[in-house]
This record gives sequence, structure tokens and C-alpha cells, in this order.
Amino acid sequence: MTNETNNTSGIISKVWSFCNTLRDDGVGYGDYLEQLTYLLFLKMADEFSKPPYNRSLPIPKAYNWESLTEKRGADLEAHYTTLLRELGQVKGSLGQIFTKSQNKIQDPAKLYKLIDMIDKEQWSTMGADVKGQIYEGLLEKNAEDTKSGAGQYFTPRALIRAMVACVRPEPLKTIADPACGTGGFFLAAYDFIANPLNYSLTREQKEYLKHKTFFGNEIVAGTRRMALMNLFLHNIGDFESTGIISPADALVADTGLRVDYVLANPPFGKKSSMTFTNEEGEQDTEDLTYNRQDFWVTTSNKQLNFVQHIRTMLKSDGRAAVVLPDNVLFEGGAGETLRKKLMETTNLHTILRLPTGIFYRQGVKANVFFFDNKPASKNPWTKEIWYYDFRTNIHFTLKKNPLKLEDLKDFIECYCPENVHKRKEIYHPESNPEGRWRKFTYDEILGRDKTSLDITWIKDKSLTDLDNLPDPDVLANDIIENLEAGIESFKEIMLKINN
Repeated sequence: MTNETNNTSGIISKVWSFCNTLRDDGVGYGDYLEQLTYLLFLKMADEFSKPPYNRSLPIPKAYNWESLTEKRGADLEAHYTTLLRELGQVKGSLGQIFTKSQNKIQDPAKLYKLIDMIDKEQWSTMGADVKGQIYEGLLEKNAEDTKSGAGQYFTPRALIRAMVACVRPEPLKTIADPACGTGGFFLAAYDFIANPLNYSLTREQKEYLKHKTFFGNEIVAGTRRMALMNLFLHNIGDFESTGIISPADALVADTGLRVDYVLANPPFGKKSSMTFTNEEGEQDTEDLTYNRQDFWVTTSNKQLNFVQHIRTMLKSDGRAAVVLPDNVLFEGGAGETLRKKLMETTNLHTILRLPTGIFYRQGVKANVFFFDNKPASKNPWTKEIWYYDFRTNIHFTLKKNPLKLEDLKDFIECYCPENVHKRKEIYHPESNPEGRWRKFTYDEILGRDKTSLDITWIKDKSLTDLDNLPDPDVLANDIIENLEAGIESFKEIMLKINN
């Protein structure tokens, strides 16, 4: 083992052990991540302001890194609180990192210890893979904390990498995610393009990848902050970058941005809503609809709106891979209209049906839609849709049996990323014994009730084979997921009745 590897392991160990120390004081992973983000940013800014970089950065001297290292005790706590408030008012990426920031470490001794730990390392010379490994690890741990709700902003990295491997983004192209969470799709796309096994990048292509490739939206300030820092630590953007992730609600308007690829997992939950105070002074909610000329249908269904927005964002030859819940497959009314329009105006060529147990939010049944945008035409662009059933008789759990990229290898092979026109129905006795990969024609789908895309053909063994039931943990998770999904549906019904 090299000294560099030893040093990397030591730094990761320190960061994690301090996280555990703070958890004893009630500081969760999310709060620790935020404090680490503020302090890491200031420390790296300090390093870049000195030789050999000598960069001029918009951080007032009174609130720079050295101003923190010089103080102790109550003075340190008071100064840190003031620093966060003042830097949150600065323009540019600095203000975006520190917006709405608060000090969550109330023990000055532990705050000093964290500052001292960060101060002892040279973060600017550390490899992006090391810094990224530390931060991504913390993000995943934070997602596991189901009470905080952070899991809804974290898509399983194995799924993301599989989606990127299928889409195969190219250099000098633009990539967007209108609900980017902590930036997982951007990181996977960056890694794919930067990988010398995929492309040999010129200097111009490297610069474009770093500064001009990615465009995202994230309306939750804390999540956007983590995304900005995550990208920064992975060498995407720099201190002056301002346009990578917007705080605006992507669905409000068409900004005119047109991109080559959209990779996304829009927020779960069917309704867009806003909270307000009614005339009686009580909190109330109201469904949000987006009246946009570029949308096919006006609806408060969040996923249907995101699909419409993503289609607008794509260039005429743009491509998308989007995680969507089951209701998009079969919902009537606006859902049926959307499915027909999507098949008419784009080539919706692939649907990957995902198993349960891979997301941090329980009860989620989802799919990945792969579609290519097309210019206006009298005839529908979708001729056939290829399905990969990765759900029936497949079971994962987040801890004991998590989803791995290897699990999606057969799907990627069936997808045929190098040339989707050479696809064929593949029968693998070992990896694909039941024919998980099938195609259905446009006419077959159009003839289905409500143009439903909810298609399955494999027999569910749990309904017939009592000798081969899944592990008790899997069964328990399935029960929990079905109950929670039922509760969500019941809540929506009650909302409709009350409104």
C-alpha cells in the first residue's frame, strides 16, 4: 500500500470519525455535511489565494479561513455564526454555497477541533477522486437517515451509472437535470466522458466538460449547497462558477435552454402544491398547475409536468433518460394524453422496469424512460418500445443486498448502447432465463386501454411457488412498501374528497 493510499485512508477515517463524534451531540449527517461544506470551501479558497495559484477570490478578509483559525471558545462560535450570515449575502457561487447557512455545532471546542482537522490537510492538491469519495460517502450516509427525508434527493449510484452507460454522453455536448438533488447524474456523466477508455479528450474538451457541460435546478437550498460542493470537489466548475445549478423551480417557465442530454430522477410524489395561510390564519395547501404554452396538458401531477418540461429542454436531436414512477405508465386523463404525445413527438424506445427496495423512500415502484427528441412530423416517431423487466422475481434491500452496477450488466448489453438499431430479443439461460427483454409495437400499445405502458409478462413466483419465497427481510420490506404505497394513495383520495 502506497503512502498516498495510506494518507487518503487516514483523511477519510478522520472525517468519518468526527462525524460520529458530532452525532453524539445530536448533529446528524446532514448538518455535519453542511458545516463541512462551509469549512472546506473556505479552506480551499484560502489555499488557492496563496502560491502557486495566487487567485483573487471574493472573500472579505474579516471572514476568510484565517479569521477562523485565530479564534477559540465563545469568540470562535460567535465569529463563525457572523461569518456564515455575511458570506450568504455575497453574490456568485460563494453566496450560493452560504445561502441560508447556520451554525449547527454549538460546542466551540468541537467546532475548533473540526476546523483544526481541516486546516492540517492540503485539500487543493488532493485528487478529485479522494475528495469526492469522502463527500459522496457522507451524502449516501445522509440519504440512509430516513427521518431527515434526504433519501429523496439521492438516486442509487449503480442505477445512475447504468443510465449513463446506455446514453453514452459525448464531449462538447450539454447535459441537464431539472431536479438535480446532490448532483449524482452530473458526476456519473463527468466520469464517463473523462474516462480515457471512452474518449481521449483534448484541452478544449476538458475545459468544456469542466465549465460548460452541466445545467441543473434544485429548489431546496441545503440540497443545492451540497450539490454545488459535490461538483466542486469532483473538479466540475470553480469558485467563479455561477450558472451550474439554479435555485429556480424548473417547471415555472421555459428558459429557452436547449441541451443535448437530460438525465434525471424528478421528485417522487404525484402532486405539486404550495402552502399558504388562509383567511382563518390556518396553514392550507393548494395544488400547483403550470400553465405553459409548450406543455401538452395542464395538470398538478409533478411527474407529468417534468416529462413535458424535459421534452421542451431537449434539442431537436436531444436524448433523455428519466426515472419515473409507475403512475406515469397507466394514469388516465392527462397521463394518457402525455403518453400519446410522447410517442408521437419523440422516439420512446426503451423502458426499464425497476425493482423495489433500491430507493431510500419505501414503497416506490419506478421505471426508466429512454427517449430521443425528434423534429415535427405527421407520423409518430415511436415505432416500438423495448421493455426490460428488472422487477418481477427480483429483490433488493438497501443494506443486505443493495443494487450493484453488475446487476444491470445484462440490461446494458440488451440496450446495445453502441447501436440501438441492432437490438434483438435475447434469451440467456442464466442471466435472462424468462426473456426479460421484449419489444412491443406502437400499434400494440395504442390498442391497450388508456394507451397503458404498464406491461408485464413474467409470472410472479411468489404467487405460485411457496417453496421459493424470498428471505423474511425481503418479504417484510415488500409488505411495508405495499402498505406505504396504499397509504399514499389513500391520502390522495382524501385530499380530492376534501377539496
